[in-house]
Amino acid sequence: MTRSTKLGPEERKAAIARLKEKELDILVVGGGIVGTGSALDAVTRGLSTGLLEARDWASGTSSRSSKLVHGGIRYLEQLDFRLVREALIERGLLLQRIAPHLVKPVRFLYPLKTRIIERCYVGAGMLLYDIFSYTGLRPPGVPHHRHLSKRQVMRAIPSLSKDALVGGLTYYDAQVDDARYVASLARTASFYGAHVASRVKVEGFIKVGERVVGVRAHDLETDEHFEIRAKQVVNATGVWTDDTQRMVGERGTFKVRASKGVHLVVPRDRIQSAMGMIFRTEKSVLFVIPWGRHWLIGTTDTDWNLDKAHPAATAADIDYLLEHVNAVLGIPLTREDVEGVYAGLRPLLAGESDQTSKLSREHLVAHTVPGLVVIAGGKWTTYRVMAKDAIDAAVDALDGKVPKSTTQDIPLLGAEGYQAAWNKRGKIARAFGVHEVRIEHLLNRYGTMTDELLDLIREDPSLGEPLPGADDYLGAEVVYAATHEGALHLDDVLARRTRISIEAWDRGVSAAPVAAKLMGGVLGWNTARQTLEVERYLERVAAERASQEQPDDESADRVRLEAPDIVKVD
Repeated sequence: MTRSTKLGPEERKAAIARLKEKELDILVVGGGIVGTGSALDAVTRGLSTGLLEARDWASGTSSRSSKLVHGGIRYLEQLDFRLVREALIERGLLLQRIAPHLVKPVRFLYPLKTRIIERCYVGAGMLLYDIFSYTGLRPPGVPHHRHLSKRQVMRAIPSLSKDALVGGLTYYDAQVDDARYVASLARTASFYGAHVASRVKVEGFIKVGERVVGVRAHDLETDEHFEIRAKQVVNATGVWTDDTQRMVGERGTFKVRASKGVHLVVPRDRIQSAMGMIFRTEKSVLFVIPWGRHWLIGTTDTDWNLDKAHPAATAADIDYLLEHVNAVLGIPLTREDVEGVYAGLRPLLAGESDQTSKLSREHLVAHTVPGLVVIAGGKWTTYRVMAKDAIDAAVDALDGKVPKSTTQDIPLLGAEGYQAAWNKRGKIARAFGVHEVRIEHLLNRYGTMTDELLDLIREDPSLGEPLPGADDYLGAEVVYAATHEGALHLDDVLARRTRISIEAWDRGVSAAPVAAKLMGGVLGWNTARQTLEVERYLERVAAERASQEQPDDESADRVRLEAPDIVKVD
């Protein structure tokens, strides 16, 4: 079969043409981590597969997480051993096999407030955490936990207040650029033959009697309406699950509630620490996570019943996080230290509890009506298991023998040969005349696909220059996002293919005109279109900043929605 690693405009156009032509075995609706994972699972079983996303890959929940691939150490206290074990096995798989270029170990400190009982209690939990990580019949890929004295902790983390702890334990989990991972998943599914298209909205389901046999789709880029037929449709729309179910005209068998989680981004030099930190709060836990030249501080956990596409952080959310992290820091952070803020929604299975922090992170799969499988709940780390379960349910209703899931053995594009490329990074840097730090940055974002970006720089050396106000990112990355990674709008690049919208002090305002010009050169934008893309992005930034000054969710939601969503293409 002919394979292409590109997921650009031409590939999107070809995918839509094929979606309209013939009936698929599986059509997945939803381009987040579970939807893209489901598409890869289905296509690698030999099934004809389609994947639709109404906006951009990972534009919802899947790009606004804590960026952690973790077992969920707090779930041990809830005695949810099965979920923790499953997540830890997946963590090892992602670290060592599926995406070693994107998923990296990260060390955390758990500070102790009391000397003996708490150390024994928490230490027992971390020992169990380590043991579970070995139960997947492969090494965990991270070191074991360790006990530290107060002196050792203060040497490693000088920024901690001396009164905040009597000692600590350290353990390892992993972190990931969540949006980049999802875009890579979609691209990998396309590579194996799935017909994938973003900016295609499902506006209804086609039924024959009680059976779902396809969807009515709307291409938001061309304004074309068309139908797609499929033997089985998988609804993987996360917090939009209930809305999607209502299109079928059936009452859902379970409900999904949205919980808002807010994170702050602060410069690395504001907190002197050699590792991340995790603290208990009255509701859940607070993470301080190393993120390149930044720290991520989060998260909140509050019910959200407003606009799902653009959840807004409030002044109260920001103050809550600053208050809790300042309780353990020797030199407190202020609002002036915050360079970025983002809010996301967790899709939680609604239960008896009124508190979202008490709702289940387990996932459920159901054949709600013939021809339609719904997957809901779960957590980012276990996406592959969720995808497998969803496709298993769909396969049960198909005629003929279909192979079992193989995704545990399928690396993402860029993963194969990554370690060898990493070991040669010095030679690569010298060969291309690029600083070794730049090569490390590219390898940890693109893996062995880095060659394709270096080829762009060789052809046009100006693409090796960093973007204004965002020194970590090169012009070549903007071009590559448009030609190979499915980016169709400026917001796709600045908010998801890169993380400039939360990492830059000006949130991408300086980079926007340059990035729009680079995208326009490969997507055929004229000057007016480039200007409009920049204007829309600046309106988004202004609306987000203004919403973060509001006192409550309703006010923040109203202000955030004053900015248009995306550029409407004529």
